[in-house]
Amino acid sequence: MGIVVQKYGGSSLADASSVKRVARRIVESRRQGHDVVVAVSAMGDSTDELLDLANEVSPLPPARELDMLLTAGERISMALVAMAISDLGFTARSFTGSQAGVITDSVHGRAKIIDVTPGRISTALDEGHVVIVAGFQGVSQDTKEITTLGRGGTDTTAVALAAALHADHCEIYTDVDGVFTADPRIVPSARKLDRVSYEEMLELAACGAKILHLRCVEYARRYDIPIHVRSSFSQLEGTWVVPDAAADLPEAEDMEQAIIAGVAHDRSEAKITVVGVPDKVGEAARIFEALADAQINLDMIVQNISAAATSLTDISFTLPRADGQTAMKALAGLRDEIGFASLLYDDKIGKISLIGAGMRSHPGVSAKFFSAIAAAGVNIQMISTSEIRISVIVDEGLVDAAVAAAHSAFDLDSDEVEAVVYGGSGR
Repeated sequence: MGIVVQKYGGSSLADASSVKRVARRIVESRRQGHDVVVAVSAMGDSTDELLDLANEVSPLPPARELDMLLTAGERISMALVAMAISDLGFTARSFTGSQAGVITDSVHGRAKIIDVTPGRISTALDEGHVVIVAGFQGVSQDTKEITTLGRGGTDTTAVALAAALHADHCEIYTDVDGVFTADPRIVPSARKLDRVSYEEMLELAACGAKILHLRCVEYARRYDIPIHVRSSFSQLEGTWVVPDAAADLPEAEDMEQAIIAGVAHDRSEAKITVVGVPDKVGEAARIFEALADAQINLDMIVQNISAAATSLTDISFTLPRADGQTAMKALAGLRDEIGFASLLYDDKIGKISLIGAGMRSHPGVSAKFFSAIAAAGVNIQMISTSEIRISVIVDEGLVDAAVAAAHSAFDLDSDEVEAVVYGGSGR
């Protein structure tokens, strides 16, 4: 058999008994004849605890030192898992991200993987060891500094290792049984998907579904790595993320594939409205250039039609809530230069997204989606669409109602038992 890469998140490694359970699972794969490489996250909520500790020591910790601190969590996990495997009669070798050959750019806190040179991993596998790698971290190619990949970075570590090692597939172990049609914490009747395409999973991840990190899915699609999302708390078959979710299904079953893959939500965004922007060539560009210079990623953007009497328009956009004040400061510096009237900031919003490749060929999806949300008494503030996605911004307090209404409108509810959430946040 070939190489299998597994990833275990913080909820799967919450305490010593959990570490032992994960070790037994890894050894089971080894006994089946696989060469096993494992990427691990920090235990439980230890990354958040380290962040809190850093903020107690310093209100603005240097980015380099913060990365050095945060990588400690994964190093603890990797060593403990290796110890537990040793007690089960198998040898294991643990490696930090840099030892494993995970090469990144030099951006602290959200570095991107640019190469993986797994020489030490390959040698350890050849010697018969199970390999445990600290996820979420690497080493900068130019500065040789330790870097972290940002939230969810262990997902990306696992898929990058799978690509570099030409693994058969990558197993992402979490605290739910797979990818569901909605967050089972909000919609207990959500249905588990047997298969989902890279394209749909990218939209689900980008729209707030926490089951897989966006960059992990992008990496898997680029290198054609099948991902098996499953629970570390059960033996159930999970969800396969593959190039085409219906490619290997019989023709009759293919025809019955659902129009909608799922409903995602995101409560981590804020909305900024630039009021009274002169409707002249280049003004919008200056606004968004200032935000780009501040390293802020934008999501939805809406510009109103300018008023005939004043030739002024309003521009609204959403962005990560954590970047809200940085964006407001960057825009405030442009007020005199551009001459807009004011800035409005709202961090009490949520995004609801309907996702499915079947939208391309089925009319009426938008009408049904908007009708369902209206029937739930939820007002829509902004709308954005792609070929396979419709997203709306609503009041944060109405997110649950909107998700449940959309889920039911498209008959996504399961007739079977309620989805089980074993613990943690779903990653």
